[in-house]
Amino acid sequence: MGAIIIGIAAGCGALVRPHPPVAVFTSDVCVGHDPGWLHPESPKRLEKLLTAMRSEWTQDFGDQMLVVEPEADVTEEQLLRVHSSAHLALTQSAFRRVGGLMSRQVNLDADTKVSLGSAAAAIRAAGLVVAAVDEVLSNCSSVRRAFVMARPPGHHASADLPMGFCIYNNVMVGVAHAQAVHGMGRVAILDFDVHHGNGDESLSWADPSRLYASSHQSPSFPGTGRTAGRQGAQGQVWNCPLPAGSGSQEFRDAWQKTLLPAVRAFEPEAIFLSAGFDAHAEDPMASMALTDDDFAWITTEVAALGDGQLPIISVLEGGYNIVALERAVRRHVGALIDA
Repeated sequence: MGAIIIGIAAGCGALVRPHPPVAVFTSDVCVGHDPGWLHPESPKRLEKLLTAMRSEWTQDFGDQMLVVEPEADVTEEQLLRVHSSAHLALTQSAFRRVGGLMSRQVNLDADTKVSLGSAAAAIRAAGLVVAAVDEVLSNCSSVRRAFVMARPPGHHASADLPMGFCIYNNVMVGVAHAQAVHGMGRVAILDFDVHHGNGDESLSWADPSRLYASSHQSPSFPGTGRTAGRQGAQGQVWNCPLPAGSGSQEFRDAWQKTLLPAVRAFEPEAIFLSAGFDAHAEDPMASMALTDDDFAWITTEVAALGDGQLPIISVLEGGYNIVALERAVRRHVGALIDA
């Protein structure tokens, strides 16, 4: 399926809608990343979502959901705003080696593997976030919220290292692009994946223009984010570690009492979401007990920030029970539309 052009006929004559739709940026190219048999970050995650998007979601959301499938690959310049040359050299070497081996996968670390389709998927995933940023922040567009439905995920990737299923840090590539190209000032990165986004945090830690706020199970992979409250070089990093077994009440309290007030005080100009759905009670990768309703709730709360006027770019991270993932993502997209 080719790209669907949103709201622009020529120049800046954008179609103005009273309730601008949500754009879902995605690509079949991202299915090609295959970490191997029984690996939890399976191509089936995205295959299930794409099938639902093209059938039930279209019926549910109608013209309030615009599907965008551009041939948008991240550039080296865009990656280097976030990642070091060493990081790019490491990943590119792995991409080359997998093409010349009998083995179908090459390890970047113990659980991060690349296959023949991984290079194309990784640059497309990060490129889709850049494309979503360009759309949402364009003066010519009626779209103010986007969901980037791509893989591999990104929030564990740091400046120097891929890890935790993540090759490039898709969200932070988008944040850096928004700031460098669109002149965006204060940006809030909100992370409700069950695992702490150590990459998101490290790439925000010393930058006063970036607030990072996370709820996550602790102790758990990757072992960071264990200290609750305010941290960061400028006091703009906020963590709410939650014990195994935490459910709706603990999750909602963390956001209502600590994280959302911190975001409001920061007064961001844009919001990025590391949208992981693996805190779901049905997910096999952790031990939290959230429901579909909790993901709709946090999305609605985030969308209400800034009187509901802030641009939002949400990016898929974890979620490994593919049936529960599809339900939770559908609720997330629906809340982005309705809120």
